[in-house]
This record gives sequence, C-alpha cells and structure tokens, in this order.
Amino acid sequence: MLIHKNTHTQLRDFGLNSYESKLWAALLSRGAATAGELSDIANVPRSRAYDVLESLEKKGFLVMKIGKPIKYLAVDPEHVLVRVKKRIVEDAEIQTQIISKLAKSEILDELKLLHKTGIKKVNPQEFSGVFKGRKNVYNYIERAIKSAKKQVIIQTTSSGLVREKDSFKSALKKAKDNGVKILVAAPMMQENKQAAIELSKYAEIKDAQTDGRFYIIDGEEIIFMLMNDSDVHQTYDSAIWVKSPFFVASLKKMFLTSWKNMKKLQND
Repeated sequence: MLIHKNTHTQLRDFGLNSYESKLWAALLSRGAATAGELSDIANVPRSRAYDVLESLEKKGFLVMKIGKPIKYLAVDPEHVLVRVKKRIVEDAEIQTQIISKLAKSEILDELKLLHKTGIKKVNPQEFSGVFKGRKNVYNYIERAIKSAKKQVIIQTTSSGLVREKDSFKSALKKAKDNGVKILVAAPMMQENKQAAIELSKYAEIKDAQTDGRFYIIDGEEIIFMLMNDSDVHQTYDSAIWVKSPFFVASLKKMFLTSWKNMKKLQND
C-alpha cells in the first residue's frame, strides 16, 4: 500500500525523522517484516536500517519478534499516539522544572547583567526591530503589557479586538492591578460587542472607525502592525518595534487628541 508524500511529512509530528517515518510506514503496511524487506520497501539504505529500527523500538513504535530471521512487528498507531503524547507531557514537565530552577538561579542574574552591560553600548537609534508571525508579535506585546508601569494604548481592528480579548486578557488584568491606565480604540460592531464588554473590565474602550493596529507602552515604545488585518493570516503577520521616547511621544499625542475627539462625539 502506497502512502502519500504529505503523510510522511506529517509523521514527523510523532517525533520521527525522515528515515524513521519511512520505515515505520513500511512496517505498518506489512505488519511484520525483516530489516532487509523494510529497507527495500522504504528505500532506506540497509546500512542505516538497523540503527533506525532500533531507535523506533526504543520509542515504542515497534517490537522485535523472537526468532530468526529477526523480524519487527508494528505497534497500533493509536497506542503509539498515546505513548507519544505521554512522552511529550513528561518532557515538557522536565523542561518546565529546569526553566523554573534557572529563573531562581545565579545564572539568570549573570545573563541579565550581561544584557544590561551590552545594551548600554547600543546606539539609541538602533532600538528597533521586526517581528514576523502573529505568535511572535503577540508574545512580545503580552510581555510588554505585563511590564508596563504607567499606560498602555491599543489601537486595533474589529476582529483584532476579539483577539486582544483572547490573547491579552490576563496581561491587561495584571497591568490594571498594577495601576496602569489602559486605553483601547477599535471599531465597535456586533461581532466584537462581547469582547468589548469583557475588556472594559480592565480598559477604557472607545469606538474608532479605523483599520490601524498599534500598541504604545508607557509612551516609550510602539509596536505597529504592517499588514491589513483582513488580508493576513496569522502566520504571515508582522510588526515593527521601535523604542524611542521622542518618536513615540508624537504618535501618543496624536492618539490622545483623537481620543478626546471620540470622547466628545460620544458625549454629544
């Protein structure tokens, strides 16, 4: 039985490399087979087949049958999936424990000192960068909101407001609890009404009929999105980050002027 090419690629989600995925798929199609037979079916060099099959055995994808010639027996994929999931959870717990220990260790203090020393050598004009991928952008924004000391300004789209609620709710709550003033401007529509209600617990929200997306933190740094929200998939979203109090202050002033106008219109 032939297996689709993209299936081989997806098998890597099981934690398998190219040779491992090919040999396991070949074994699944035969049920039981020798290393030589699997090598021929999967087009994997015989010199590598034994090592790869041994690796698959250790990972629990197959068992070696007793007798000669040596044959390998495939394990049910459902059982493998459960085992892989368990291993991932165990590995994640171990890594989490390691990171937690590092957070309280002298190593982190040393790394922070290195960064503090190095950052002093950087020209203020160089405090800028590009984030690619919505996940990377949002990870930075979340961290910036949590570390804000005075004010967070968010200008977003209608659908963006819903994502802000899902992605930054806990960060905005923490910022508010720390006494940070939060202003959010976005087009108010039926689709984001519930998100606006939830976010209003932590922020002052105004209706702004614009497609722009940016985030100003403490009037010192800004993250502004480069692409139209309606035309972009999260994988391709990107943003520019700039830390320049002089530049950001100008943008903040323009936003606050617009904010006052929005407030005036709502009161009229």
